[in-house]
Amino acid sequence: MKVYIAGPMTGIPGHNFPAFFAAEEILRAQGHEVLNPARNGVCDGWTWADYMRRDLPMLAQADEVHVLPGWHNSRGARLEVHIAHALGMPVREVEP
Repeated sequence: MKVYIAGPMTGIPGHNFPAFFAAEEILRAQGHEVLNPARNGVCDGWTWADYMRRDLPMLAQADEVHVLPGWHNSRGARLEVHIAHALGMPVREVEP
């Protein structure tokens, strides 16, 4: 199953990448193919909208979305969850 990781990045030290990579390890160990937007890195001069334009097509390839703690506080993650629901994708919390 392909799963997309959604969670907060903006304003978090290191863009919260350690949490994204930890979740990726957990999900891979559970047998999932993981779509991790943190793997795309940071691009100088990019805006929030630039990142969303890059990451949303990846989300559309997923079967499920798995959210990180604090996703409710992230404008991008809330949008990703909204789109997942609109597309009929299950949304689950990342569980160890």
